[in-house]
Amino acid sequence: MRQRVPHLVGAVVASSDGLLIAADLPETIEPTGIAALAAAQLSLSLTFVATTHGSNLHEVTIDSGGGHVVVYAAGPAALLTVLTDIDAVLGRVHLEARPAARAIADLLTPAVVPAEVTMTGSGFALTSNGSRPEVPKIH
Repeated sequence: MRQRVPHLVGAVVASSDGLLIAADLPETIEPTGIAALAAAQLSLSLTFVATTHGSNLHEVTIDSGGGHVVVYAAGPAALLTVLTDIDAVLGRVHLEARPAARAIADLLTPAVVPAEVTMTGSGFALTSNGSRPEVPKIH
């Protein structure tokens, strides 16, 4: 996104409970704080939208005198936060960030475990014959 979105300051991927997954931010911005704040903002906004419109929230845009903060829902378990300066064109930001949020959601959605696979107490998956199942490769 950094190469395709002019005036992008940075981006953060976080879990829906505010844990940092990945970040590309300037050294002056602390990524774990942004992850926590973005998760809180998205959670509050989800509650607000559910109360007023009874539907799902896709994104929250904050416009300030210094730039924009856009928090995109990335499935039920994550979010993408994009920070821009004041000269960014939000249409261009959305054009690049919305598909990125969908891709993040796809990557972080747990794979369906076949019925013959069970989880051991230590968190390892085993097939019915006692071997480890093949893990699909992400291309």
